[in-house]
Amino acid sequence: MTFVPLLVFLAPLLICSNAQAKPKDCTDILKTYRYSRSGVFGIYPFDDRFRVLVYCDMETDRGAWTMIQRRMDGTVNFCRPWDQYVSGFGKAYGEYWLGLEFIHKITNRSKQELLVEMEDFDGNKAFAKYSSFSVGPECQGYKMNVSGFINGGAGNSLTVHNGMKFTTLDKDQDIYKYGNCAKRGYGGWWYASCHHANPNGIYLWGSAAPYYAGINWSTWKGLSYSLKSISFKIRPAK
Repeated sequence: MTFVPLLVFLAPLLICSNAQAKPKDCTDILKTYRYSRSGVFGIYPFDDRFRVLVYCDMETDRGAWTMIQRRMDGTVNFCRPWDQYVSGFGKAYGEYWLGLEFIHKITNRSKQELLVEMEDFDGNKAFAKYSSFSVGPECQGYKMNVSGFINGGAGNSLTVHNGMKFTTLDKDQDIYKYGNCAKRGYGGWWYASCHHANPNGIYLWGSAAPYYAGINWSTWKGLSYSLKSISFKIRPAK
């Protein structure tokens, strides 16, 4: 009888167990590549077969932030239907929306904190931070839950939207009695009745005409001013 070392049978198992797991978010990337710089990376929120490109901020406040939304120059139209807000649009190196399904998968994996950074056209900057942020599944309307506000000069324009479902031009889930908030704000969002924050509104280079439709953060610049840039970033909470 020929003796076959047990290692022959165990080898495939050893290879699989030592295989490097693919990153689910930018935190996983920074854990693997400790000195990574900010830039575009591939992550796998669903499984190891499906990759999505995201921008990772590896510098701000110890880094590891996964960018889920960014406005910076008006090159991408954010006035889009439901299916595109679910799947995502834009380019990770520029303006983009990651996609509600991806955001849900990441925030459902572990408790996340949220950083909102913004800038006006005079070079002034501010931020708002939240210690807890999550987005529910599609069957719940991708409801957003956010809490634990920390003021970085921008004020708190997001808590009003806590507990709201996501609304787009063709899917009205807000609580506004007189119409669809996405049609007033010209972009998909967790509208209430209607908004204090409208990061997906029209890019208007400062002035917000029509009123209420620009990229607003009301507690910083009001609803009549459209911001130069705004971004939403998440990472696992401590």
